[in-house]
Order: sequence, then structure tokens, then C-alpha cells
Amino acid sequence: MRVCGSSPSPGPADGRDSLESVLDQIILDDCLRALARLPEASVDLIFADPPYNLQLDGELLRPNNTRVDGVHQDWDRFDDLAAYDRFTRDWLRACRRVLKPDGAIWVIGSYHNIFRVGAALQDEGFWLLNDVIWRKTNPMPNFRGRRFTNAHETLIWAAHGPRSRYTFNYDSLKAFNDDLQMRSDWLLPICSGPERLKDDTGRKAHPTQKPEGLLYRVLLGTSRPGDVVLDPFAGTGTTGAAARRLGRHFIGIERDSDYVKAARERIAAVEPLSQQDLDTLKPKRAAKRIPFGALVESGLVQPGTALYDPRATVKAQVRADGTLACAGAQGSIHKIGAHVQGRSACNGWTFWHFRDGGELRPIDVLRERLRTQLENGAEHAP
Repeated sequence: MRVCGSSPSPGPADGRDSLESVLDQIILDDCLRALARLPEASVDLIFADPPYNLQLDGELLRPNNTRVDGVHQDWDRFDDLAAYDRFTRDWLRACRRVLKPDGAIWVIGSYHNIFRVGAALQDEGFWLLNDVIWRKTNPMPNFRGRRFTNAHETLIWAAHGPRSRYTFNYDSLKAFNDDLQMRSDWLLPICSGPERLKDDTGRKAHPTQKPEGLLYRVLLGTSRPGDVVLDPFAGTGTTGAAARRLGRHFIGIERDSDYVKAARERIAAVEPLSQQDLDTLKPKRAAKRIPFGALVESGLVQPGTALYDPRATVKAQVRADGTLACAGAQGSIHKIGAHVQGRSACNGWTFWHFRDGGELRPIDVLRERLRTQLENGAEHAP
């Protein structure tokens, strides 16, 4: 993986850069100009941390009269809300052009801008999937005591359109969260300590650097190894660092040369995870379909084998065609499972059990065994 070279060389005759020329780089340029040069439908995921338009007026002081190091840079200043809205729609429209039809976008913001961004996302044709609340474990206090402490930021996750087959690694996130469904409120600390980049004077290199843990979760959950992740407001390279670590390609765009220098140095120092360590849980819906008859066909289950309910109070016989016979009825593992329980439906894979020594085990164990054999066979096929 090439990392963070110089700005891309001129692309094809149409004035656009080839994907290869910008892959794994931080581009020093204005985001709209750089986005216009990227190939159409070329990226899998976008993470955008745009200016929040904080509208700060004057200095903010702590109770001890020390100055709060907030956002005072020109890139966060707009003449009015209409100007900010035009800017937002322009970059969202440009991002949608370079996003694949099955791609998705994340945008993070605060109460100053996220509601305007959400409306613009919908107006530009994106399909909203979730809003996620990043709850900060260590938020900055409200020093003036006139409002609630600002303890969260909001992320919007949206697909390219309503029919997009976007990536969502549900099973991996559930395992990541101790076998509980990942919720839409994430408790994470703000960027601090050794992770916080500093400039030559010891001050923050960027006022709104995001924690790498936040991007780790976003990329782990909604992209795959080898995907191309775009950050149109790359700052000091948090998205690029997380992408490199997790085996994703990245394209960063940033107009501030000091931020670009810091990002390139930071990303170059990241050690990518090995391919083995990047292996994640495969979603069950994506697993190869194995009918019960295939277990009989393969010899893992013999005709005449007795199968039982979990308490071994009901017994069924396996027939040569993969059906079960029980209680005067014959049919599939699902149909007979429902029949003996007096129900309309049943998951036969978990209801029916076979004897393995002195233990009853669900036949789903045999299905997984055959699936593994078939997958390994396909990998080693000539």
C-alpha cells in the first residue's frame, strides 16, 4: 500500500485523476476542486467532518481566566447560514458523484450544523440509515453556566440511495459489543493524551481532531478490507490512519498544508494489521446455503437416523430424500418441527438434535461442518 505521496499527477484527457494516482494519499487542495477530479462512482465509503460553522464571537475563558483553545480558524467562518448551506450542498453533491451506487456516507457535526446537513443529505438524494450519538466521556465543561454541558456530537449514516446494498458488518459489531446489538449511542473519549497531535509550539495541531477509536468503529462496521474510504476534510489524518490500520485504502483531501504534513507523517507511522487479524465474522445471510438433504447426500446424516427435540421427548426418523417422518406426518425439518409443536413455523436447524455420544447436539452443527468442508474444497480446487 503506497502511503501519502505528493499531490497527484495530471490524470486522463478529461482532466480527472485516475483512482490509482490518488489512492492512499492526502491531496493538498480545496475539497470541491479535488472532488471534481476524482473518477465517478469510485469510492466505497465517505467519512466527512466538515466545518461546523460554530459562529464563535470573541474569546471563551475558563473560570481562572485562561483562554479556551477553541475553533477560530478561517475555514470555520461563513458569511451567513445561506452561504454555509450552499457550501454544504456543493460538497455533498460532489461526494455523491464519486460514491458507488452501493456506497454510504458518514457526516459528523454538532447542534450548530448537523440539522442543516441532514436536510441537505436528503435533498441531494441520500437515504438516511441512522443517526449515531457520540457521547463523550470527558466533554469540555460549559464555563459560562448558561447552557447544558455539550457532551455529544451527532453522526449521520446514509446510503447513496434507497436501493443501495450498503455494507453493514452486523455480526462483527455484535461480537465487538460482547454479543449485544451495537446501539446508536457510542460512549468514547475525546481525542487527548499521546493521540492528540501537537505543533512545534506544543499547541494542538488541529482544534477538532477526532479520536481514532471513533473512526475504527465506523470503518469496522460499515466497510470491508480493500474498500476505498474518502475523507473530503482530512484534517490531520484520523480517517487515513484508521483505514491504513484496518486494511482499507483511503483518499484524503485537505487544503491546509500544515494539516497535510501532520497527516502524512502520522499515517506513514501506522502499522497495518495482518490479513489474518483482519478476518471478521461472516454474516449468516452471506453464508453458502446448505439444505438438509445435502447432509444426507454427503453422509453426515444417514437415512434412518433418529433426531430429537431439545428435551428428547419427540423422536423423528430421517428418510432418504431428506424429509423427516414423525407423528404420522412427513416433510422438511422445518415443517415437521412446526407440526410436533403445533406451531405455524419452526427453525428446524436449531429444533432438531442428533446424538453425539451421550450428548444431544443441534443439527446446525452438522450444517456448519459441511459448509466448512465445501468452502475449503472450493479454496483448494484447481
